[in-house]
Amino acid sequence: MNSLIINRGRVELHREDGTLARTIRNSDAFFADINTRNSLILVTTSNGRVELRTESGLLIRNIGDDNALIAKFSGENILVSTCKGIIEVRDMRGALIRLI
Repeated sequence: MNSLIINRGRVELHREDGTLARTIRNSDAFFADINTRNSLILVTTSNGRVELRTESGLLIRNIGDDNALIAKFSGENILVSTCKGIIEVRDMRGALIRLI
């Protein structure tokens, strides 16, 4: 299972043995999460943007309204904790499913 490390704002994807596989994002990252299939990565930036990226680092789309604190995978959905104290449940396309 691959793992993600945030190193001075960069998101680094590491293999099981700890070696660096690739850099996913070069700057401004605050938090990152990888799905259970190791195929998709969520990057939360310090300015509140959530980016959905492939394992190779390509940007698929931005998720939400640029007010996120942390975004994590929850099965096939994405949970976005916002600066307003609300948790948004979103699908992979970024569409809002419900608020918690």
